[in-house]
Amino acid sequence: MSVVRIVSADPERLIDLADKILLAWRGYTDEGAFIFAETDGEPHNTITPIARKRGDKFELDLVLRNNITTQEHPLGVYHPHAELHHIKKENIGLIEVMGLAVLPARLKEELAAVADCLASGSDLRADERTAKHADWAEKFAKNYTITKENALDIVRKETGLVFAQVLEHAGVYKRNSEGKKAFLQFFRLYIKILLQNGDFEQEKSPFLFCLVLDIRVS
Repeated sequence: MSVVRIVSADPERLIDLADKILLAWRGYTDEGAFIFAETDGEPHNTITPIARKRGDKFELDLVLRNNITTQEHPLGVYHPHAELHHIKKENIGLIEVMGLAVLPARLKEELAAVADCLASGSDLRADERTAKHADWAEKFAKNYTITKENALDIVRKETGLVFAQVLEHAGVYKRNSEGKKAFLQFFRLYIKILLQNGDFEQEKSPFLFCLVLDIRVS
């Protein structure tokens, strides 16, 4: 995910700054990075906020979001893409942004069936519970010696890796050199300007800024 982290001892000033960042992001367009503030009058940019307190400081993670769609990605460019829908098709909300996988209940039975098929060598495509997972399971199975004892643990591990991909898809700035460059451009052009407008003098209430290009999932 693409996150601006701000930290301060003063919660009111932190909220004020977060609001200014939200307003800046709502109006931000970078065609080169395929980020559009609006198309045909429909706004696209928003922020998912995560607040916490560490010691005597307050911390806000401002997760940059964009809901633009295309013919290729009708549910959203920054939404789990079709190849991941066998695991996660639903929207990414606050809990997922924080790194906790909220997965559909159907997976409990389906993934157990996938593990059984892999352990026994059965045809994944012969069962409607496992058919949608067949391409994925056949691909990762090549990397393991799968037994009845370890099959479910392997399937769960690979499911976690898919969820990590889900978060990558939801990130408006990608985890590559182009994405990092575009992210820093937003920071330079907008966030620093907000700090330089006289509202947030260093001597009044120091702020710590951090650009987090990914939230790691353990």
